Amino acid sequence: MEIQQALNLLGMKVEDKVTKFRGVVTTVAFDLFGCIQVGVTPEVQEGKKEGSHWFDTVRMRFLESKPVMDRPDFVEEEEVELEKVDHFDGPAEKPLLP
Repeated sequence: MEIQQALNLLGMKVEDKVTKFRGVVTTVAFDLFGCIQVGVTPEVQEGKKEGSHWFDTVRMRFLESKPVMDRPDFVEEEEVELEKVDHFDGPAEKPLLP
């Protein structure tokens, strides 16, 4: 799965194929070992909000073909080379906005 495909999961109503847990994908995480997981937040039931749960993307079944709301517009940043920092000389500079 490509990064953009994973980001396109945001806002989708899904169901976990194993547990039948349903909700909306509110978070996408990429881990060091190559797994892509989604945080799924269920609908509020009887005025009570249940917490989100994490699932591998391959376990998701889509319940609708469109997201529940518009997704954020993530901008690809230029690759930044990190310097080795031996000490800190005060606050960092503010990052430049694109």
